[in-house]
Order: sequence, then structure tokens, then C-alpha cells
Amino acid sequence: MSAALLIGIYSGVIVLGALGGALVPLYARKEERLIAFVAFAAGVLFGAAFFHMLPEAFHLGGYRTFPLLGLGFLSLFLLERHVLAHICEEPPDCKEHGHGRALGLAAFAGLSVHTLFDGVALGSAAAGGVGLMAFLAIAAHKVPSSLSLAAILKAEGRKGASILLFAGAFGLMVPLGAALYFALESALGLSSLAAHALAFSSGTFLYIAASDLLPHVNRHGRAGKLSNILALAAGLLLMFALTLISSHAHPGP
Repeated sequence: MSAALLIGIYSGVIVLGALGGALVPLYARKEERLIAFVAFAAGVLFGAAFFHMLPEAFHLGGYRTFPLLGLGFLSLFLLERHVLAHICEEPPDCKEHGHGRALGLAAFAGLSVHTLFDGVALGSAAAGGVGLMAFLAIAAHKVPSSLSLAAILKAEGRKGASILLFAGAFGLMVPLGAALYFALESALGLSSLAAHALAFSSGTFLYIAASDLLPHVNRHGRAGKLSNILALAAGLLLMFALTLISSHAHPGP
């Protein structure tokens, strides 16, 4: 199956996941925080970066790709802290600190930029032969991200159709980012672009997991709660198990 077809399938599933996540605050009587799921998503992101994407970047490009890991982490940090307004995750806080509907648009912009980077990660991972791992990592954190976005938009009084439109556009940043990766690869003609993009994307995955997801778990889940710890471990173990399966299915020389 071609990389383009795989990315199309993965992107379709991710968009559906984003729409599904947006439905939770629209129709649930009580807002569900899904803290354990967020912890699981963090584990999947850590596992994807450490067990799949970084080893593949090293395999394709050697140690010279590793500075891109730090650059990816730093780029997302600077983007979130100094370019985009940091997204509040709790609708009550949004009501207190938001001005009109500007906060919802800021949340959409910030999450969409993150998702654009995810699309670049998916494209580079598919080119490097680890597309499934990147897909699982991205899909695992798109649902809670979409839920958070929808909760903010709902708190601002937007209608359901408008919220779903925002959620769909947010999910479509994944195929857009993948297309951007392949366009750059074609235009620049760099054979090592996949390796460097994988390392860069690993840095963005680590930033999202360490700076966004785990702090969310610590703030809104009971500290040290066993279910959250187990969910984090389950995400890591899932990605490690996929590493073992992949290594047996595609043994090295």
C-alpha cells in the first residue's frame, strides 16, 4: 500500500476521532475529563518518540539528526509561549479570563498549529516506514485535544454545528501537514529529509506529552492515582509491544 493511501486512511480516522471528541462536551450532561485517557495518550507519545521515531531517525541519518530533536522541542515551546496564547483547558477559567470569542479562536489556532506538526510527523514517519506508530500516537491525543477545544467553544456559546466545523478543520490539519512534508521533500530533493523530520517530530511529541498532557493529568487528576499511572504505563507498553512485533515482522540485516 502506498504511503499516500496510508496517510489518507490514517488522516480520515484522525478526523473522525476529532469529531467524536468534540461530541462529548456537546451532548454529555456532565463534562468528562478523561484524565486516564490523557495519561494513556502521553504514554503513547513518549513511546512513539523513544521506541520508534528516534531509532528510525538514527537508522536513516545517524547521530547528525539528533540536534533536530532539541529543535523540535524548543520550536513548539517558543511557539506556544511567545507566539500563541496558551490555551486554557477548563471552561470555567475560559469564562473568567476570555474576552468575547477571542479565546476560542486562539485555542483553535494553537491546537491547529500543533496538529500541523503532527501531520508533518505522520508524513515523515510514513516515509520512514513507521507510519502506524505515528498514527497511533497522534490519534491517541487528538480526541482529548478536540474535546478540550469543543468545551472552550461551547463555553463561549457557539452552536453545535459551528463547534463541529472547528473540530473538523482542526483534524484536517493532519493531512495538510503531511502534504506539506511531501511538498518540501519533493521541492528540496533531500534524501535525508525523512530522518531529520522524524527527529524534529520526536521533539514535538515529547514537548506535547511533557508540557501539555502530563501537567493536565497532574492538575485535574488526583495525584498518584493508580488508574492514571497504569494508563501512562499502558501507553508506553503498547508502543514497546508494537516495536517488538515490528522488529519480528521486518528483521534487520
